[in-house]
Amino acid sequence: MKKIFNNCKQKKIRQKLRNNATETEQLLWGILRKKNLGVKFVRQYGIGEYIVDFYCPQKKLAIEIDGGQHFYEENIKYDQKRTLYLNKLGIKVIRFTNADVFNNLENVCNEIIYNLETLL
Repeated sequence: MKKIFNNCKQKKIRQKLRNNATETEQLLWGILRKKNLGVKFVRQYGIGEYIVDFYCPQKKLAIEIDGGQHFYEENIKYDQKRTLYLNKLGIKVIRFTNADVFNNLENVCNEIIYNLETLL
């Protein structure tokens, strides 16, 4: 059986992403880490061939922070394909822009909390 979570082939990529986190990822991680929202989150978590920014295994919730590169047509299609794959595994994906995190962090947190409360 093929391993789909944190495949060892992606380990160096995941480490590099963690070590080079964007400012928005660092800001949100400060809130998500250490069960600050009541559940455990991990960052730069591998699922299949993809790596999600943040993942809560208990609730099967993935959080993505989208920078400007995500708004090009090619990347929009890639993100849609990726979200569909994760949804087929029973994982809900919520997305925020860098601007959301910088300018509306309270609303971002409320949206995350709402999703955590409504998921099994």
